[in-house]
Amino acid sequence: MLKIDVEHRQGAFDLEVDLSIGDGLTALFGPSGSGKTTLVNLVAGLIRPDRGSIAFNGEVWADGESHRFVPPHRRRIGYVFQEARLFPHLTVRGNLRYGARFAPRQEAGEDLDRVVELLRIAPLLDRRPALLSGGEKQRVALGRALMAKPRLLLMDEPLSALDHELKAAILPDIERMRDEAGIPILYVSHSIEEVTRLATRVVVMDAGRTVAIGRPDEVLDVVPTATGDMRTGSFLHAVVTGHSPDEGLTLAESRAGPLFLRATDIPVGAHIRAFVPTSEVMLATVRPEGISTLNRLEGTVAEIGEVGTAVMVAIDCNGDRVLAEITRRSAASLGLVQGMKVHLLFKAVSIAAEGIYRTA
Repeated sequence: MLKIDVEHRQGAFDLEVDLSIGDGLTALFGPSGSGKTTLVNLVAGLIRPDRGSIAFNGEVWADGESHRFVPPHRRRIGYVFQEARLFPHLTVRGNLRYGARFAPRQEAGEDLDRVVELLRIAPLLDRRPALLSGGEKQRVALGRALMAKPRLLLMDEPLSALDHELKAAILPDIERMRDEAGIPILYVSHSIEEVTRLATRVVVMDAGRTVAIGRPDEVLDVVPTATGDMRTGSFLHAVVTGHSPDEGLTLAESRAGPLFLRATDIPVGAHIRAFVPTSEVMLATVRPEGISTLNRLEGTVAEIGEVGTAVMVAIDCNGDRVLAEITRRSAASLGLVQGMKVHLLFKAVSIAAEGIYRTA
């Protein structure tokens, strides 16, 4: 258990956080400048807190009152940055073995093969970093961190520099590492698709404060009121019912009706969650016909609120809460009120591939 109760000021920015982080992957989610990286660097020991304490499994790493401070190299933390930061003169195998040098002496025999298999990097072992793609470099960086046998793994936006295809290729490896490595992970991201897919717990941050803590489907719909400049959305729970490769579609049945999604390799019968961005949801008071939009669901207006110059409408879709962001003019012309029946429309391509993932 990682316990953080700190205050820290950098120039005009003030961070004040009190939270506990357990096993699994905990995502720090928020806009740029919200304090995510500062908090991770405090945990890593790269920054000393002005006040408060940080402790891991009962071991105090920093304490303002007693002036105790454990330096980074004695905390046994793995840190994966936005850039892989591999040694260019070493092969992949050499980079991995370098990480093993920092493992405790009694655990120095960490099985290289296990890490290689976990991250699918066997074909890369004899290559140098210059011959690797961005996604391959990040896999190796993860492997090097694991070879050091860390007690805690920190990941600061490790996928932000990758394009869509490379990101989609490495996400399954991070999922496998989360589930099989047995190491608590603190993961920084401003990508809601990454967070919904990877996180077992989310800490939403804004302006140096935590504004929500919980499972992704519990807390991410509070983001519009807390951090209105971020991309927001909702989750639909569904079961995969079929695939249509010729049309590039995966078919599913949600609580509110049939769903048409981008083609996936998720098997029929699997339970999934799909992230629908609020800006992609259209509302209608009558069921429209003669349009190309495939997804047409029904629901009941549960809540209406203003966020900046827009209106956020929460719709109850047979137990799933879907958010739609519309203009004030649209809200007025539709005459929306609580309890009103509405139709929700969004395109199949509105749901990103990384926003669809299996839950069972």
